[in-house]
Amino acid sequence: VVYTQSEILQREVYLFERLDSPNREPMKHLKAICFLRPTKENVELLVQELRRPKYSVYFIYFSNVISKSDVKALAEADEQEVVAEVQEFYGDYIAVNPHVFSLNLLGCCRGRSWDPAQLARTTQGLTALLLSLKKCPMIRYQLSSEPAKRLAECVKQVITKEYELFDFRRTEVPPLLLILDRSDDAITPLLNQWTYQAMVHELLGINNNRIDLSRVPGISKDLREVVLSAENDEFYANNMYLNFAEIGTNIKNLMDDFQRRKPKEQQKLESIADMKAFVENYPQFKKMSGTVSKHVTVVGELSRLVAERNLLEVSEVEQELACQSDHSSALQSVRRVLQSPRVSELDAARLVMLYALRYERHASSGLPALLEELRGRSGTDRYRKLVSAVVEYGGKRVRGSDLFSPKDAVAITKQFLKGLKGIENVYTQHQPLLQETLDQLIKGKLKDSQYPYLGPNTLRDRPQDIIVFLIGGATYEEALAVYNLNRSNPGVRIVLGGTTIHNTRR
Repeated sequence: VVYTQSEILQREVYLFERLDSPNREPMKHLKAICFLRPTKENVELLVQELRRPKYSVYFIYFSNVISKSDVKALAEADEQEVVAEVQEFYGDYIAVNPHVFSLNLLGCCRGRSWDPAQLARTTQGLTALLLSLKKCPMIRYQLSSEPAKRLAECVKQVITKEYELFDFRRTEVPPLLLILDRSDDAITPLLNQWTYQAMVHELLGINNNRIDLSRVPGISKDLREVVLSAENDEFYANNMYLNFAEIGTNIKNLMDDFQRRKPKEQQKLESIADMKAFVENYPQFKKMSGTVSKHVTVVGELSRLVAERNLLEVSEVEQELACQSDHSSALQSVRRVLQSPRVSELDAARLVMLYALRYERHASSGLPALLEELRGRSGTDRYRKLVSAVVEYGGKRVRGSDLFSPKDAVAITKQFLKGLKGIENVYTQHQPLLQETLDQLIKGKLKDSQYPYLGPNTLRDRPQDIIVFLIGGATYEEALAVYNLNRSNPGVRIVLGGTTIHNTRR
């Protein structure tokens, strides 16, 4: 995710091995650089390696804090004195976008409480992030969530214990870590997306910047898996936050540009200079040709899925459920879509989940009938169980925030005006709860009663450096909201992290 293989090759690193792969050959002419998480298993593997070293020298880097006892174990194993250095290089998380990170953990809680191993892993990931950004923050957490409080306390413990590591130069306004719980907004991960990055994750799935296209009809061999990374793909960097319609236009421009630059088939290579020019331009041409075929394939597949699964109609109903409060109209819309044979089971279940979250306590709730309809479609009770699981996870009983109703007149007027203005795009009316929360935080209006500070100190000024972490996973729609907040609030820097990055399937 951080470095491409070709970038590493430029640094004269020619061999990539995993520490746990068996049957590695001894190569005493090579130096080894080890980059590892400081886990018990890794330390044990490293001890085995040092007892019978395969390379001449070892430079060992741990992605997080390593205990003295582990260092001692390594020193005792290093009888041949092959270790040149041991360092901590904090990077115990996955950097997804310049302002987004993930820990790639699925299922971090059991019911309403942490899985102990996942809590430890999340604490490590968060503290490594703080160390790599050189931040010693004040911590606020969502009061309605027990897991948020637990995580806040665990991070605080590490900061207290490793106080020497966290002794950074003080800034005028201390940084802030805000810990939230996904169950406060289970709506956002269930919605179809219409900006490039979020849409690719929703329909194809992004896994460490890789997209699996092996199921695309008639796909060529070299496009079965592609990498989408803003670091080394200019088109993706410029389009990841744009709407699908704009991407279509931009891809056409990319194609036209490519056609213009294509070396003419009948180009006469008469002089040495002609040949030299051709050879010099060829790598750029080849790179561009790779970019074009990759994005044309991805966007083509997105278009195919949108048409095949009738997603424009589905998405319009989702947005109505998420953003408006006309129950009878919403119920009619959901029923209409459920009866369409073109709508997939996943999309049908997703609509019923959204309806259940929105209208679970409505006097004339149509949920039982919708659940029957789902059962009729799939012939199993699987989706019915999923719907009740989603309500149990993120229903009204659990939420600490008011997910749906704007309380004051200003907010209601805003919503009404947005409704009028929203003709331009009915598919992207929804804004995640996170946007509202961060907006309040930046203005210094986030209630201490709902999001208390851990410890006696509070922030007197408005925060400028914000790290917001979502237990139970963030989404690319929230990444887009944070990207826009960073752009519209100069002087404020927000980083978003989550235990994972969700789409509906996840």
